[in-house]
Amino acid sequence: MVPSANPSLAATLRLASPEATERLAVALANVLAPGDTILLEGPIGAGKSHFCRAAIRHLLSREGFVEDIPSPTFTLVQTYVLPEAEIWHADLYRLTNPAQIVELGLEEAFETAITFVEWPDRLGTATPRNALHITLSTEAAEDLRIARILATDPRWNKLRALLPADIVGIPDV
Repeated sequence: MVPSANPSLAATLRLASPEATERLAVALANVLAPGDTILLEGPIGAGKSHFCRAAIRHLLSREGFVEDIPSPTFTLVQTYVLPEAEIWHADLYRLTNPAQIVELGLEEAFETAITFVEWPDRLGTATPRNALHITLSTEAAEDLRIARILATDPRWNKLRALLPADIVGIPDV
């Protein structure tokens, strides 16, 4: 995780199932606004794409849209249009140079869209300072995931009420 300043929000959650990961994604989606960026880190198979798809599916369904949410692994970016903002889902795993961020248009999306970025370590200096960082990791139990949530921008204090165990899993911290 990148933030080194004093966090305004820091939580570690145990997600006992894929459904718990989805509940966390939906709870987060309910408070997202244009200009919010979520950076998702973790190894392959940790649930980053699963998390993004659940959040995006929920945001689209609130407007009555039903859409397949493919992984942007090969396209690098998938976009979706809502009345109030675009949603950008970027998978930067295949990015070879941080200069490609400009070509993709991500810097503008960080300002105006709801943006999900998998493999944010590829952003380099383009990493938004006000982003929410979520690191997903796997545990010995097959479906168990640990979600570490960290933010330094006070805008993310809105998440505090969304983190109780009955929504997302078992708080670890």
